[in-house]
Amino acid sequence: MVKVLKDITVLEMGTFITGPAAGMLLADLGANVIKIEQPGTGDPFRAFKGELYSPHFQTYNRNKRSITLNTKDADDLAALDKLIADADVFIQNFRPGVADRLNVGFERLQKINPRLVYCSISGFGPDGPDKERPAFDSVAQAASGFLRLLVNPEHPRVVGPAIADAVTGFYAAFGVLAALTERGDSGKGRLVETSMFEAMCHFNLDDFTHYLSAGEVMGPYSRPHVSQSYVFECSDGRWLALHMSSPPKFWENLAEAVDQPDMLKRPEFCDRASRIENYDAVNDFLAPIFKIRSLDEWCERLSAGEVPHSPLRNPPEVLASAQARHLQLELKDTHKEMGEFRTVRSPLSFDGERALDVKAPPTLGEHNGEILGRRSAKDAAE
Repeated sequence: MVKVLKDITVLEMGTFITGPAAGMLLADLGANVIKIEQPGTGDPFRAFKGELYSPHFQTYNRNKRSITLNTKDADDLAALDKLIADADVFIQNFRPGVADRLNVGFERLQKINPRLVYCSISGFGPDGPDKERPAFDSVAQAASGFLRLLVNPEHPRVVGPAIADAVTGFYAAFGVLAALTERGDSGKGRLVETSMFEAMCHFNLDDFTHYLSAGEVMGPYSRPHVSQSYVFECSDGRWLALHMSSPPKFWENLAEAVDQPDMLKRPEFCDRASRIENYDAVNDFLAPIFKIRSLDEWCERLSAGEVPHSPLRNPPEVLASAQARHLQLELKDTHKEMGEFRTVRSPLSFDGERALDVKAPPTLGEHNGEILGRRSAKDAAE
Protein backbone atom coordinates (compact mmCIF):
# COMPACT_ATOMS: atom_id res chain seq x y z
CA MET A 1 0.00 0.00 0.00
CA VAL A 2 1.17 3.52 -0.79
CA LYS A 3 1.06 5.32 2.55
CA VAL A 4 0.94 8.93 1.35
CA LEU A 5 0.46 10.22 4.93
CA LYS A 6 3.03 7.94 6.54
CA ASP A 7 4.87 10.89 8.12
CA ILE A 8 1.73 12.38 9.69
CA THR A 9 0.77 11.65 13.29
CA VAL A 10 -2.87 12.17 14.24
CA LEU A 11 -4.23 12.23 17.77
CA GLU A 12 -7.96 11.56 17.76
CA MET A 13 -10.24 12.12 20.74
CA GLY A 14 -13.29 11.19 18.70
CA THR A 15 -16.43 9.36 19.76
CA PHE A 16 -19.29 7.77 17.83
CA ILE A 17 -18.87 8.63 14.10
CA THR A 18 -17.85 12.12 12.94
CA GLY A 19 -14.46 12.35 14.66
CA PRO A 20 -13.57 8.65 14.25
CA ALA A 21 -14.60 8.78 10.56
CA ALA A 22 -12.22 11.68 9.96
CA GLY A 23 -9.45 9.81 11.74
CA MET A 24 -10.13 6.62 9.80
CA LEU A 25 -9.94 8.41 6.46
CA LEU A 26 -6.50 9.75 7.38
CA ALA A 27 -5.45 6.35 8.74
CA ASP A 28 -6.51 4.72 5.47
CA LEU A 29 -4.03 7.02 3.74
CA GLY A 30 -1.24 5.81 6.00
CA ALA A 31 -1.31 8.36 8.83
CA ASN A 32 -0.24 7.19 12.28
CA VAL A 33 -3.58 7.63 14.07
CA ILE A 34 -3.60 7.28 17.84
CA LYS A 35 -7.09 7.09 19.30
CA ILE A 36 -7.23 8.57 22.80
CA GLU A 37 -10.06 7.09 24.84
CA GLN A 38 -11.53 7.37 28.31
CA PRO A 39 -10.13 4.67 30.62
CA GLY A 40 -12.53 1.86 31.38
CA THR A 41 -15.26 2.70 28.87
CA GLY A 42 -13.56 4.18 25.81
CA ASP A 43 -15.47 5.45 22.83
CA PRO A 44 -19.18 4.89 23.68
CA PHE A 45 -19.64 3.32 20.24
CA ARG A 46 -17.58 0.36 21.49
CA ALA A 47 -20.40 -0.87 23.71
CA PHE A 48 -23.31 -0.61 21.25
CA LYS A 49 -23.01 -4.35 20.65
CA GLY A 50 -20.16 -6.72 21.27
CA GLU A 51 -18.49 -5.93 24.61
CA LEU A 52 -16.38 -2.86 23.69
CA TYR A 53 -15.78 -4.13 20.13
CA SER A 54 -19.12 -3.60 18.43
CA PRO A 55 -19.57 -3.60 14.64
CA HIS A 56 -20.49 0.08 14.99
CA PHE A 57 -17.08 0.80 16.52
CA GLN A 58 -15.22 -1.42 14.06
CA THR A 59 -16.63 0.48 11.09
CA TYR A 60 -14.80 3.72 11.81
CA ASN A 61 -11.72 2.65 13.78
CA ARG A 62 -9.57 0.40 11.62
CA ASN A 63 -5.89 1.21 11.05
CA LYS A 64 -5.64 2.98 14.42
CA ARG A 65 -3.93 2.40 17.75
CA SER A 66 -5.71 2.96 21.06
CA ILE A 67 -4.50 4.46 24.32
CA THR A 68 -6.46 5.43 27.42
CA LEU A 69 -5.95 8.77 29.14
CA ASN A 70 -7.98 10.78 31.61
CA THR A 71 -6.95 14.32 30.73
CA LYS A 72 -8.31 15.60 34.07
CA ASP A 73 -5.57 13.57 35.74
CA ALA A 74 -2.26 15.47 35.98
CA ASP A 75 -0.04 12.56 34.97
CA ASP A 76 -2.25 11.56 32.07
CA LEU A 77 -2.46 15.17 30.89
CA ALA A 78 1.32 15.40 30.95
CA ALA A 79 1.49 12.24 28.84
CA LEU A 80 -0.95 13.77 26.36
CA ASP A 81 1.04 17.01 26.18
CA LYS A 82 4.15 15.03 25.32
CA LEU A 83 2.28 13.44 22.42
CA ILE A 84 0.88 16.80 21.32
CA ALA A 85 4.37 18.27 21.08
CA ASP A 86 5.25 15.88 18.25
CA ALA A 87 1.82 15.46 16.62
CA ASP A 88 0.65 16.92 13.33
CA VAL A 89 -3.11 16.74 13.81
CA PHE A 90 -5.57 16.68 16.71
CA ILE A 91 -9.23 15.75 16.13
CA GLN A 92 -12.14 16.10 18.54
CA ASN A 93 -15.91 16.13 18.09
CA PHE A 94 -17.11 17.35 21.47
CA ARG A 95 -19.89 19.86 22.03
CA PRO A 96 -18.62 23.47 22.20
CA GLY A 97 -16.85 24.07 25.52
CA VAL A 98 -16.23 20.42 26.39
CA ALA A 99 -12.69 20.35 24.93
CA ASP A 100 -11.63 23.21 27.21
CA ARG A 101 -13.07 21.42 30.24
CA LEU A 102 -11.04 18.37 29.29
CA ASN A 103 -7.87 20.50 28.95
CA VAL A 104 -7.66 19.85 25.20
CA GLY A 105 -8.91 23.15 23.80
CA PHE A 106 -7.29 24.68 20.73
CA GLU A 107 -5.48 27.57 22.42
CA ARG A 108 -3.77 25.40 25.04
CA LEU A 109 -2.65 22.76 22.56
CA GLN A 110 -1.48 25.29 20.00
CA LYS A 111 0.83 26.85 22.60
CA ILE A 112 2.41 23.44 23.07
CA ASN A 113 2.75 22.90 19.32
CA PRO A 114 2.22 25.88 16.96
CA ARG A 115 2.44 23.52 13.95
CA LEU A 116 -0.55 21.50 15.14
CA VAL A 117 -3.57 21.28 12.83
CA TYR A 118 -6.47 21.21 15.27
CA CYS A 119 -9.80 19.89 13.94
CA SER A 120 -12.97 20.61 15.88
CA ILE A 121 -16.25 19.00 14.79
CA SER A 122 -19.56 20.07 16.32
CA GLY A 123 -23.25 19.63 15.69
CA PHE A 124 -24.31 23.15 14.79
CA GLY A 125 -21.09 25.17 14.95
CA PRO A 126 -18.94 26.70 17.70
CA ASP A 127 -21.26 29.66 18.30
CA GLY A 128 -24.72 30.94 17.48
CA PRO A 129 -28.16 30.24 18.94
CA ASP A 130 -28.05 26.51 18.19
CA LYS A 131 -24.51 25.75 19.38
CA GLU A 132 -25.71 23.83 22.45
CA ARG A 133 -28.31 21.75 20.62
CA PRO A 134 -27.64 18.01 20.68
CA ALA A 135 -26.95 16.88 17.13
CA PHE A 136 -27.33 13.36 15.86
CA ASP A 137 -27.46 12.08 12.32
CA SER A 138 -31.19 12.42 11.68
CA VAL A 139 -31.27 15.81 13.41
CA ALA A 140 -28.53 17.16 11.15
CA GLN A 141 -30.15 15.67 8.06
CA ALA A 142 -33.47 17.28 8.95
CA ALA A 143 -32.06 20.67 9.99
CA SER A 144 -30.07 20.99 6.77
CA GLY A 145 -33.06 20.26 4.54
CA PHE A 146 -31.66 16.95 3.34
CA LEU A 147 -33.89 14.48 5.15
CA ARG A 148 -37.09 15.69 3.48
CA LEU A 149 -35.58 14.59 0.15
CA LEU A 150 -35.34 11.01 1.41
CA VAL A 151 -38.68 10.62 3.15
CA ASN A 152 -41.44 9.02 1.10
CA PRO A 153 -44.53 11.21 1.71
CA GLU A 154 -46.82 8.17 1.26
CA HIS A 155 -44.94 6.16 3.89
CA PRO A 156 -42.94 8.60 6.03
CA ARG A 157 -40.03 6.89 7.75
CA VAL A 158 -36.41 7.81 8.37
CA VAL A 159 -34.42 5.54 6.07
CA GLY A 160 -30.85 4.84 5.12
CA PRO A 161 -27.46 4.90 6.86
CA ALA A 162 -25.88 7.63 9.02
CA ILE A 163 -25.21 9.92 6.06
CA ALA A 164 -24.70 13.15 8.03
CA ASP A 165 -22.23 11.56 10.45
CA ALA A 166 -20.12 10.03 7.70
CA VAL A 167 -20.26 13.06 5.39
CA THR A 168 -19.15 15.36 8.22
CA GLY A 169 -16.16 13.10 8.83
CA PHE A 170 -15.25 13.38 5.14
CA TYR A 171 -15.41 17.18 5.24
CA ALA A 172 -13.32 17.27 8.41
CA ALA A 173 -10.59 15.11 6.84
CA PHE A 174 -10.76 17.29 3.72
CA GLY A 175 -10.16 20.39 5.86
CA VAL A 176 -7.28 18.75 7.72
CA LEU A 177 -5.55 17.84 4.45
CA ALA A 178 -5.95 21.43 3.20
CA ALA A 179 -4.43 22.81 6.42
CA LEU A 180 -1.54 20.35 6.25
CA THR A 181 -0.86 21.44 2.67
CA GLU A 182 -0.77 25.10 3.71
CA ARG A 183 1.47 24.28 6.67
CA GLY A 184 4.06 23.00 4.24
CA ASP A 185 4.60 26.61 3.17
CA SER A 186 3.70 28.58 6.30
CA GLY A 187 5.07 26.26 8.96
CA LYS A 188 2.02 27.03 11.10
CA GLY A 189 -0.99 24.98 12.07
CA ARG A 190 -4.63 25.95 11.81
CA LEU A 191 -7.89 25.61 13.68
CA VAL A 192 -10.10 23.64 11.28
CA GLU A 193 -13.79 23.70 12.19
CA THR A 194 -16.86 22.12 10.69
CA SER A 195 -20.26 21.05 11.92
CA MET A 196 -22.80 18.46 10.92
CA PHE A 197 -25.24 21.25 10.03
CA GLU A 198 -22.78 23.05 7.74
CA ALA A 199 -21.49 19.84 6.19
CA MET A 200 -24.96 18.62 5.29
CA CYS A 201 -26.03 22.01 3.91
CA HIS A 202 -23.03 21.90 1.58
CA PHE A 203 -23.63 18.24 0.72
CA ASN A 204 -27.19 19.28 -0.16
CA LEU A 205 -25.87 21.98 -2.48
CA ASP A 206 -28.04 21.06 -5.48
CA ASP A 207 -31.18 21.61 -3.41
CA PHE A 208 -30.02 25.08 -2.34
CA THR A 209 -28.84 26.03 -5.83
CA HIS A 210 -32.23 25.26 -7.34
CA TYR A 211 -33.84 27.50 -4.73
CA LEU A 212 -31.30 30.34 -4.88
CA SER A 213 -31.01 30.45 -8.67
CA ALA A 214 -34.53 29.53 -9.77
CA GLY A 215 -36.75 29.83 -6.71
CA GLU A 216 -37.49 26.11 -6.92
CA VAL A 217 -37.91 24.08 -3.76
CA MET A 218 -37.11 20.47 -4.56
CA GLY A 219 -38.96 17.49 -3.13
CA PRO A 220 -38.22 13.78 -2.70
CA TYR A 221 -39.24 13.06 -6.29
CA SER A 222 -37.52 16.02 -7.98
CA ARG A 223 -34.22 14.38 -8.81
CA PRO A 224 -35.60 10.91 -9.73
CA HIS A 225 -38.00 12.56 -12.17
CA VAL A 226 -35.31 14.68 -13.83
CA SER A 227 -32.71 11.91 -13.92
CA GLN A 228 -35.41 9.44 -14.98
CA SER A 229 -34.46 6.90 -12.34
CA TYR A 230 -36.65 3.92 -11.52
CA VAL A 231 -36.72 0.74 -9.45
CA PHE A 232 -38.72 -2.29 -10.56
CA GLU A 233 -39.49 -5.66 -9.01
CA CYS A 234 -38.73 -8.71 -11.17
CA SER A 235 -40.54 -12.04 -11.34
CA ASP A 236 -38.24 -13.63 -8.75
CA GLY A 237 -38.92 -10.91 -6.18
CA ARG A 238 -35.56 -9.22 -6.70
CA TRP A 239 -35.26 -5.56 -7.63
CA LEU A 240 -33.63 -3.65 -10.48
CA ALA A 241 -32.63 0.01 -10.78
CA LEU A 242 -32.59 2.01 -14.01
CA HIS A 243 -31.01 5.43 -14.55
CA MET A 244 -32.17 6.51 -18.00
CA SER A 245 -30.84 10.08 -17.99
CA SER A 246 -31.05 12.09 -21.24
CA PRO A 247 -29.60 10.23 -24.25
CA PRO A 248 -32.46 8.97 -26.49
CA LYS A 249 -30.51 5.77 -27.23
CA PHE A 250 -31.09 4.56 -23.67
CA TRP A 251 -34.84 4.70 -24.17
CA GLU A 252 -34.67 3.29 -27.68
CA ASN A 253 -32.64 0.32 -26.44
CA LEU A 254 -34.91 -0.12 -23.42
CA ALA A 255 -37.92 -0.34 -25.74
CA GLU A 256 -36.24 -3.21 -27.58
CA ALA A 257 -35.17 -4.93 -24.35
CA VAL A 258 -38.70 -4.94 -22.95
CA ASP A 259 -40.24 -6.04 -26.29
CA GLN A 260 -42.15 -2.79 -26.70
CA PRO A 261 -40.76 -1.36 -29.97
CA ASP A 262 -43.62 1.18 -30.24
CA MET A 263 -43.34 2.33 -26.63
CA LEU A 264 -41.74 5.67 -27.51
CA LYS A 265 -44.72 6.60 -29.67
CA ARG A 266 -46.88 6.81 -26.58
CA PRO A 267 -47.44 10.44 -25.50
CA GLU A 268 -45.91 9.92 -22.05
CA PHE A 269 -42.73 8.47 -23.63
CA CYS A 270 -42.29 10.67 -26.73
CA ASP A 271 -39.52 12.94 -25.39
CA ARG A 272 -37.60 13.77 -22.23
CA ALA A 273 -39.95 16.54 -21.11
CA SER A 274 -42.94 14.23 -21.48
CA ARG A 275 -41.27 11.43 -19.55
CA ILE A 276 -40.44 13.82 -16.71
CA GLU A 277 -43.94 15.29 -16.63
CA ASN A 278 -45.53 11.86 -16.78
CA TYR A 279 -43.09 10.02 -14.54
CA ASP A 280 -45.79 8.07 -12.71
CA ALA A 281 -47.42 6.96 -15.96
CA VAL A 282 -44.07 5.78 -17.32
CA ASN A 283 -43.41 3.91 -14.09
CA ASP A 284 -46.86 2.30 -14.12
CA PHE A 285 -46.43 1.18 -17.74
CA LEU A 286 -43.03 -0.45 -17.13
CA ALA A 287 -43.62 -2.00 -13.69
CA PRO A 288 -45.80 -4.95 -14.81
CA ILE A 289 -43.47 -5.65 -17.73
CA PHE A 290 -40.49 -6.10 -15.42
CA LYS A 291 -42.46 -8.59 -13.31
CA ILE A 292 -42.58 -10.93 -16.29
CA ARG A 293 -38.90 -11.98 -16.19
CA SER A 294 -36.28 -12.70 -13.54
CA LEU A 295 -33.61 -10.24 -12.51
CA ASP A 296 -30.86 -12.19 -14.27
CA GLU A 297 -32.86 -12.26 -17.49
CA TRP A 298 -33.40 -8.52 -17.37
CA CYS A 299 -29.74 -7.82 -16.63
CA GLU A 300 -28.74 -9.87 -19.67
CA ARG A 301 -31.19 -8.05 -21.93
CA LEU A 302 -30.33 -4.59 -20.61
CA SER A 303 -26.59 -5.22 -20.80
CA ALA A 304 -26.92 -6.20 -24.45
CA GLY A 305 -28.47 -2.80 -25.15
CA GLU A 306 -26.13 -0.85 -22.85
CA VAL A 307 -29.07 0.39 -20.81
CA PRO A 308 -27.78 1.83 -17.46
CA HIS A 309 -28.97 -0.55 -14.76
CA SER A 310 -28.01 -2.54 -11.70
CA PRO A 311 -29.57 -5.02 -9.32
CA LEU A 312 -30.34 -3.65 -5.86
CA ARG A 313 -27.63 -5.57 -4.05
CA ASN A 314 -26.96 -6.30 -0.39
CA PRO A 315 -23.41 -6.56 1.04
CA PRO A 316 -22.83 -10.28 0.31
CA GLU A 317 -24.06 -9.78 -3.24
CA VAL A 318 -21.79 -6.77 -3.75
CA LEU A 319 -18.72 -8.57 -2.45
CA ALA A 320 -19.48 -11.65 -4.54
CA SER A 321 -19.78 -9.63 -7.75
CA ALA A 322 -17.11 -10.09 -10.39
CA GLN A 323 -16.16 -6.41 -10.35
CA ALA A 324 -15.77 -6.27 -6.56
CA ARG A 325 -13.57 -9.37 -6.62
CA HIS A 326 -11.51 -7.94 -9.48
CA LEU A 327 -11.01 -4.67 -7.56
CA GLN A 328 -10.17 -6.58 -4.36
CA LEU A 329 -12.67 -4.60 -2.32
CA GLU A 330 -12.81 -6.93 0.66
CA LEU A 331 -9.87 -6.91 3.06
CA LYS A 332 -9.14 -9.11 6.07
CA ASP A 333 -6.95 -8.98 9.16
CA THR A 334 -6.71 -11.09 12.29
CA HIS A 335 -6.67 -9.39 15.67
CA LYS A 336 -4.75 -11.32 18.30
CA GLU A 337 -7.70 -11.18 20.73
CA MET A 338 -10.80 -10.45 18.64
CA GLY A 339 -10.14 -12.77 15.73
CA GLU A 340 -10.91 -12.16 12.07
CA PHE A 341 -11.74 -8.63 10.93
CA ARG A 342 -13.29 -8.05 7.51
CA THR A 343 -13.88 -4.69 5.87
CA VAL A 344 -13.97 -2.82 2.58
CA ARG A 345 -10.79 -1.08 1.47
CA SER A 346 -10.22 2.60 0.78
CA PRO A 347 -11.48 3.52 -2.70
CA LEU A 348 -8.29 5.44 -3.51
CA SER A 349 -5.37 4.13 -5.55
CA PHE A 350 -2.04 5.86 -6.09
CA ASP A 351 0.01 5.16 -9.22
CA GLY A 352 -2.20 2.14 -9.81
CA GLU A 353 -1.50 0.67 -6.37
CA ARG A 354 -4.48 -0.19 -4.19
CA ALA A 355 -4.59 -0.19 -0.41
CA LEU A 356 -4.69 -3.93 0.20
CA ASP A 357 -3.51 -4.14 3.81
CA VAL A 358 -5.58 -3.20 6.84
CA LYS A 359 -5.18 -3.33 10.60
CA ALA A 360 -8.09 -4.48 12.71
CA PRO A 361 -9.58 -1.90 15.10
CA PRO A 362 -7.77 -1.84 18.44
CA THR A 363 -9.12 -3.05 21.72
CA LEU A 364 -9.43 -0.41 24.43
CA GLY A 365 -5.98 0.78 25.54
CA GLU A 366 -4.27 -1.89 23.46
CA HIS A 367 -1.25 0.31 22.79
CA ASN A 368 -0.79 1.95 26.20
CA GLY A 369 2.52 0.22 26.76
CA GLU A 370 3.78 0.75 23.23
CA ILE A 371 2.96 4.46 23.09
CA LEU A 372 2.86 5.66 26.69
CA GLY A 373 5.41 3.30 28.16
CA ARG A 374 3.02 2.74 31.03
CA ARG A 375 -0.62 2.13 31.82
CA SER A 376 -2.93 5.09 32.28
CA ALA A 377 -3.85 6.32 35.75
CA LYS A 378 -7.12 4.43 36.06
CA ASP A 379 -5.78 1.27 34.41
CA ALA A 380 -2.84 1.25 36.78
CA ALA A 381 -5.19 1.62 39.76
CA GLU A 382 -7.18 -1.37 38.59
